[in-house]
Amino acid sequence: MAPPKKSKKGKRESKKLKKCGSIGAVPVEPKPVDTDWWDSFRQKNSSAPGSSVPNDEEEGFKYFFRVSKKTFDYICSLVREDLVSRPPSGLINIEGRLLSVEKQVAIAMRRLASGESQVSVGAAFGVGQSTVSQVTWRFIESLEERAKHHLRWPDSSRMDEIKSKLEEGFGLPNCCGAIDSTHIIMTLPAVQTSDDWCDPENNYSMLLQGVVDHEMRFLDIVTGWPGGMTVSRLLKCSGFYKLCNNGERLNGGIRTLSEGVEIREYIVGGIAYPLLPWLITPHESNDLSSPKSTFNSMHEGARLLAVRALSHLKGGWRILNKVMWRPDKRKLPSIILVCCLLHNIIIDNGDKLHPDVALSGHHDSGYGEQVCKQVELLGGALRENLAKALTR
Repeated sequence: MAPPKKSKKGKRESKKLKKCGSIGAVPVEPKPVDTDWWDSFRQKNSSAPGSSVPNDEEEGFKYFFRVSKKTFDYICSLVREDLVSRPPSGLINIEGRLLSVEKQVAIAMRRLASGESQVSVGAAFGVGQSTVSQVTWRFIESLEERAKHHLRWPDSSRMDEIKSKLEEGFGLPNCCGAIDSTHIIMTLPAVQTSDDWCDPENNYSMLLQGVVDHEMRFLDIVTGWPGGMTVSRLLKCSGFYKLCNNGERLNGGIRTLSEGVEIREYIVGGIAYPLLPWLITPHESNDLSSPKSTFNSMHEGARLLAVRALSHLKGGWRILNKVMWRPDKRKLPSIILVCCLLHNIIIDNGDKLHPDVALSGHHDSGYGEQVCKQVELLGGALRENLAKALTR
């Protein structure tokens, strides 16, 4: 994403400041910083009638911001330099005090976690709608750059650990993760609407594809593509697909099973995906043999990791689960990415993904299941070998 352009007005003001400095400017008393934001916020927002905010302070903090105070402090440390060094004008609360970095991060994370309007979030913190907008976007820009190490493809040693855990949990040898996709629904101005963005359920939406590990951590995501595409088409348009097809991913050690059966690295996905040499889908039939039925059960257990990860993502960061009102389609991928980064930071820092946060239903509720009929011979052979090996 291109950095924001410096305004001419800012340059003129900078020159004026330099001139004033040369003749001896009168020092201005700095405004006090708003450091007691949490106590004020908690008191204001925990006493509402019918409120389900936990009484325990730490749990109450997680209720509002999805993370522990320790993880919150870590996130603040990532973005502090950006939020301190280039604050936008007007970042003050109703008492005229400057917003601390912590309060700016809290405002942005509450906006992402709740999905509430900028007006509602602003009222909860005692700031205006424009401040919520500015703070949230600057936080997103900063975290997108500063936290990118939390979402990357694993190196060989880390992948060995993932494969070991997936085999231990689901019995699938050499499996590297699970893949699934979801729709992020939005409204668009009439001038921006098109059939590309209109999905099968007649919503305007943007797609998100994610590959996850045994802990439901995102290893790779793809977004920015219109909801009118099929899931299989989204896969083929992704950099992940090209890397796998070119042998640059899922190219680790081959596992040799009994009777010399060789199993390459692969991920698992549902019937919306093609059966490929590195992407294994379930057998489709109502009358399966015992080996194939056993394989399908193991496959489904692993595949549901991706389903649950997207459910936690959209439940934890509700801005992704609510209908976004006329978002900038160029900025929406950054919002989605930052929510995925926050999801991973929670896991990486040892915070638990609270089960109550996940959506009660499917992450793509209301959407029918797509079916892809593409079958590649090498993918079919690998699936057959897995089914036979798992029943021996």
